Amino acid sequence: MIPLTKNDLINAVAGHGLSKRQSAAVVEAIFDTMIQAFAQGHDVKVVGFGHFRVRKKTSRKGRNPQTGQEIEITARRVLTFKPSKGLKLQVNQ
Repeated sequence: MIPLTKNDLINAVAGHGLSKRQSAAVVEAIFDTMIQAFAQGHDVKVVGFGHFRVRKKTSRKGRNPQTGQEIEITARRVLTFKPSKGLKLQVNQ
């Protein structure tokens, strides 16, 4: 399996009639807008693609697998993705 890189996305957007420089600006603007929304704790929903959600995880106790010692896992925010029904159907065809 070959991963899709940011450069691949830029080239794909350029294939729709934009220059490579314009395509790079579009891709960067989309990513920057999404990152700003995540940093502020907002969700991003792209209709027909999926829903990116920022979840808050509380602190909890865990164990170091090497020593078995109990440790405190700090509270943090995590990013989750739930694909849309249409995307799931396209992937499974």
